[in-house]
Amino acid sequence: MKKHKSKDLNGIHYESHGKDMNRRDFLRRFGMGVGSAVALMALEPISVLAKKDEKKPVANRMTYRVQHGSGEQISLLGFGMMRLPNNQEEVNQLVDYAIEHGVNYFDTAPMYMGGQSEVLTGNALSRHPRDKYYVATKMSNQNQRLWSLEDSKNMYYQSFQRLKVDHIDYYLLHSIGGGGVEALQGRFIDNGLLDFLLKEREAGRIRHLGFSYHGDVSAFDWLLDHNDDYHWDFVQIQMNFLDWRHASLNKGGWKKDADAEYLYNKCEKLDIQNVVMEPLRGGALGKVQKEQAQQMQEKRPDDSPARWAFRWVGSHTNILTTLSGMNRMDHLEENVATFSPLDPCTESENVLLANIADVMAGFPTIPCTTCEYCMPCPFGVNIPGNFAYYNEAVNSHILPLPDKEAADYSARVQQFAEGLEKALPNKSEWAHACQDCEECLSKCPQQIRIPNQMARIVETLRVINV
Repeated sequence: MKKHKSKDLNGIHYESHGKDMNRRDFLRRFGMGVGSAVALMALEPISVLAKKDEKKPVANRMTYRVQHGSGEQISLLGFGMMRLPNNQEEVNQLVDYAIEHGVNYFDTAPMYMGGQSEVLTGNALSRHPRDKYYVATKMSNQNQRLWSLEDSKNMYYQSFQRLKVDHIDYYLLHSIGGGGVEALQGRFIDNGLLDFLLKEREAGRIRHLGFSYHGDVSAFDWLLDHNDDYHWDFVQIQMNFLDWRHASLNKGGWKKDADAEYLYNKCEKLDIQNVVMEPLRGGALGKVQKEQAQQMQEKRPDDSPARWAFRWVGSHTNILTTLSGMNRMDHLEENVATFSPLDPCTESENVLLANIADVMAGFPTIPCTTCEYCMPCPFGVNIPGNFAYYNEAVNSHILPLPDKEAADYSARVQQFAEGLEKALPNKSEWAHACQDCEECLSKCPQQIRIPNQMARIVETLRVINV
């Protein structure tokens, strides 16, 4: 996991990634008129990425991330509008509090609450200046009867009416992966819908185009492998400290779904930022077992398990915003406090959460059969040798390593290090020599995400300073 640096200027917390903004793409995608451009040019820059024609966020303690293509400052906490109170006044109060405290990303969809989510969201947001919020909605044409271009266009235009906007800031192909590549082709490619949405982005009615992913990873891979054709602005994925490595790993290999680590890393390589959904895994990570909650509390007595989970997600630098379905004011207040500003997880805290995730998932071994089809590695890594020793350490209960304060921590670290050196005397064969070239992926009959599993071993080596 990468560490990131943050800065605070006049009470505004923001983060920079050292990316250069393409001014032409910004103006094209942002659809900026002359009057708006002049107004924005009057603002002072607020970060390394900020140009004189970028927006300045409201003064508060919220942590912001810079959207790479436009330079927009997006709140790291996003408001998921999927399960809102079915009462406009209550929704207005939640939205007002969120905006007042710096939340500016609001995510909805035509299918949420039977269409009422877009209506409630539009009514609440339209009471505020348009430059105070970014709205995200989706093409929810999962039902095959809506695959025609005409029906899909009707859904698209209806979102504008419900949300009371003349442009949609973040528009998504909704729930890519269900039905695999075949459904993807039927929903968006064969009917010309994706071509239509690309033209809408070009015209500025869509400012940023992306997709959300659930299910068959082949559809996810297909869209990213064609990124040169579509130039995705963002991708929404399910990501939390449990799904990071335990979304799909089992004794038989990989299911069609993929771990968040794979999804995140592939997007990051392409410089496509992620929007995160399910940071609490449906609320499960806010209600961990007593022993796990106690481990967290010993390190940070004032933090709830939910705050731990949000901090873990926000600590990843390629995350643009983290969605939370906040239909209660107390949840909204706690989440705002967590991100105002974000206190990133330390290395020891990351280790603790990884260990908790491993316990929750049964700490599975890597499903390697040592067939050696992946060999030779162009960088000299002994792939089956690394996996064999890792699995041996798991089965011998050396792994997962306990927290540093545990009585047997030093002994187990020493045992792991000595066993590794005995199993692989030549350190040039160790996992840290992996360059993530992915040449091995197509050779593995078990479909193991070999570079990702190598990263798991590297993290363990880093903890023991070997």
